[in-house]
Amino acid sequence: MRKVHVAEESPETGASVSVAVAQAEAIVGDIEANLSTLAVLIERAAGQGADVVVTPELFATGYDPAGAWRHDGAAIRDAIAGLARACGIAVVGSTIETRHDDGGPRHYIAASFFSASGRELARSLKAHLFGAAERAHLGTLGYGSVFEFNGLRCAMGTCYDVEFPEFVRHGARAGAQLFLVPTAVPALHHQEPGRGPAWSYDATQTSLLQVPARALENGVAIAYANHAAAGFTAHSCIATPYGRNAALIEAGEGVAVVRVDAASIDAARRLNTYLVDVDRPGLRNE
Repeated sequence: MRKVHVAEESPETGASVSVAVAQAEAIVGDIEANLSTLAVLIERAAGQGADVVVTPELFATGYDPAGAWRHDGAAIRDAIAGLARACGIAVVGSTIETRHDDGGPRHYIAASFFSASGRELARSLKAHLFGAAERAHLGTLGYGSVFEFNGLRCAMGTCYDVEFPEFVRHGARAGAQLFLVPTAVPALHHQEPGRGPAWSYDATQTSLLQVPARALENGVAIAYANHAAAGFTAHSCIATPYGRNAALIEAGEGVAVVRVDAASIDAARRLNTYLVDVDRPGLRNE
């Protein structure tokens, strides 16, 4: 069963972006089928009035870090750019980028921002690798840059990146107001024997706790798109700078859209002055 929760929206003021998250099930290795699923999701987001839609991590190949690098990432980026152009909406897609140096090819998980015309405006490489398979087959090159879209300053991350406070703080201090994050969160449950619920862990906490916390402590909005297949947590969300999820897709296939505006970002930062106070004497974080 699919549940989508969307909070009531505030009036539009100034620069704004209607951002969507798309959630669905990918088939590992079946690029044609996965691109067809993406086409449906992207068209649905466009039909709901989104300016940009964020899709899950490595959706076109299926999340398989041990094998995704074997596929042609450049060709997949071209295909996603074509979907953006066909649907007339910007798309954040996740692929493998391959670079060649003296030591041979090196592969990275990349998040790309394609405009509604299909032009790639920005690309950000995953900074924090998750699990043994990613670390065995993929590389990292540090944090990405900030770019502008519809008057808002945006940054991209991938999955595990947003679980590190330093990552989002770095982008916010560079001027980012909106983070666009493809993700693939594996289901994980842990309960300490003989102890109560406070001594348990469920990976859905990333969507329900960590993403809203990163948004609150940096005065940003975060669009976080996950897989819906068995073994993943789903729970794609869009968090506001007030530390709450304005949209949440609990399970199954779906698209949710929220309008993010500069006025609300500014208001949240006036209320919680973390970005100013972190630079006060004795607290500077270089």
